[in-house]
Amino acid sequence: MELRDFKALRISLASPEQIRSWSYGEVTKPETINYRRLRAEKDGLFDEAIFGPTRDYQCYCGKYKNIRYKGIICDKCGVEVTKASVRRERMGHINLAAPVAHVWYTRRVPSFLGTLLDITRRNLDRVLYFAQYVVTYVDEDARQKALKRLQEEHEKRIAELEAKMRAQEDSASGKLLKQLVKLQQTLDETNQKYDDLLQDETEALMKAAQRVQREIEAKTNKTIRTPIVFEPTNTVIAQEGETIGRVHLTALNRVVKEQLNVLENRINEEREMHTSKIKGEIEILQSKVD
Repeated sequence: MELRDFKALRISLASPEQIRSWSYGEVTKPETINYRRLRAEKDGLFDEAIFGPTRDYQCYCGKYKNIRYKGIICDKCGVEVTKASVRRERMGHINLAAPVAHVWYTRRVPSFLGTLLDITRRNLDRVLYFAQYVVTYVDEDARQKALKRLQEEHEKRIAELEAKMRAQEDSASGKLLKQLVKLQQTLDETNQKYDDLLQDETEALMKAAQRVQREIEAKTNKTIRTPIVFEPTNTVIAQEGETIGRVHLTALNRVVKEQLNVLENRINEEREMHTSKIKGEIEILQSKVD
């Protein structure tokens, strides 16, 4: 048969019946060659009973090994005694467990199946791989009942979530308010503590100043032998050998005033340092409550 004997050539898909008529047997195993015997596996992709012997005029089991047995099918291994070249032309078939779509009808542009079903090629692929489904029949009564049931379940679920959210919000708000009140109490206690500390240290400072003042007043216009010292700061108000006068009271007042300013500034700085953190937490809590 030569090329000039053909007037036309047509390529198409064969029907399952036609494929079975061409087939010499069904392939049921995915194996090809047995790695121990280095021979084709029975019922595999290279099975000699389906595609023909691998050695000329010799069956698989070796029962028939000569050309005189040509055409005989071995009753033991099922291999026909013939030339090994028949393996180039014989074919087998595989029975699929489920129907599949051929790429000629799905992947080409335009897609035959997509045009027939009026869906895009992308959606067709999703249908073929069970990511989507093609609905062929809809029971309207069952559909309406299902929609009504879903709507009721949806409304019920929404109501439950809203109630749960309100309860959580109320609980969270109550906790935040309690924390806010507690922080405010802590702030008030801190301020009171520093006020008491300032008052105590101021009273101690004033008592020491009064003692020095009484000593100065008692020794006014007298020459002292021992210096007069303001104990809280160890500041010398009058040196040894000086005559006590009003200038020493002025010096005492200046020292006491400076010490009071230092004391107040120190305590105010400590108060600001400790209360600023509490105030920041109060602001955060207040914003959350709002």
